[in-house]
Amino acid sequence: MLMPAPHSNDLRQRVIDAYIAKAGSQRQLADRFQVSLSFVQRLVRRYQKTGQVTPLPHAGGATPKVNPEDLSIVQQLVDEQPDAILSELCERLANRSGIQISSSTMYRAVQRLELTTKKKLCMPVNKTVHALNRCALSIVIGFWALTPII
Repeated sequence: MLMPAPHSNDLRQRVIDAYIAKAGSQRQLADRFQVSLSFVQRLVRRYQKTGQVTPLPHAGGATPKVNPEDLSIVQQLVDEQPDAILSELCERLANRSGIQISSSTMYRAVQRLELTTKKKLCMPVNKTVHALNRCALSIVIGFWALTPII
């Protein structure tokens, strides 16, 4: 989910100037400048504490569970068994490095390695439609192979 952009420095400065000039309560300033009361409260608190009105820098977000060293392990696991399904890769990664991750996290790791999930062929292409439907059913159940993007 994307966060909205911070309020402009000009607006922040005008709110603080009005606050210093005692042009109204914080609630009145919020109404006057069409911002939330909590924004005015946090801005005044930050100004009193640091003397700054500029927005705080981005905090960085969550750290990924699969770091670059673990990605190399995932690459080795795929190289060892290219037709392993995601849940098997999760188990093998847990055995090798002790990291417990979900299949969706493993999928994102595989995507970062520029690998793609490819359906295993259950039978030759020229078989009947009924036989192909059985193949499709086994694919839905979760038989996936990992192959590099070309």
